[in-house]
Amino acid sequence: MMRNIIKYSFFIAILGLISCGDDAVPKPKGHLRLDYPEAIYETFEPNCAYQFEVNKLGEIKNDNCSFEINYPKMKATIYLTYKSVDGNINDLLRDSQKLTYDHAIKADDILEQPFLNDSKKVYGMFYQVGGNAATNAQFYVTDSVKNFVRGSVYFYAKPNYDSILPAAKYVQDDVRRIMETLEWK
Repeated sequence: MMRNIIKYSFFIAILGLISCGDDAVPKPKGHLRLDYPEAIYETFEPNCAYQFEVNKLGEIKNDNCSFEINYPKMKATIYLTYKSVDGNINDLLRDSQKLTYDHAIKADDILEQPFLNDSKKVYGMFYQVGGNAATNAQFYVTDSVKNFVRGSVYFYAKPNYDSILPAAKYVQDDVRRIMETLEWK
């Protein structure tokens, strides 16, 4: 009987040593990899005072020369608002800047980048809004005499800058393309 107890004790001790290994470690947090298709642009020529190139991925809704360019897969929309200039350019510029800086409460920073295209008479400003603000990009363009277009990007998700960064970058590139290709008619 004693012999059996020693055998079983020895067997249990060996089994215990073999079964010991590294401690269980939880998996590190991973990040979702978001890849978007390469942008393919086409000229959008509405019956308005301006035209521009738009990404084919965007779905356009028209409302009296103001547009919504929706990106359903990214839950994002670019809003474009057209105003005619009638001696009110300073008011339009002030309102555009105010609407951008209203997001300063949540924004980490707001980077201003002037835009000039003398050959097409398109002048403006691009605002890149960093942090967890409701918008991450806003802009305006004007010819300073007759036409003014204001744009903004909104995501239909909780503003968490790190989470939406790939989509935000993609849509910001489209906004820049709109600015660069915009022409007055």
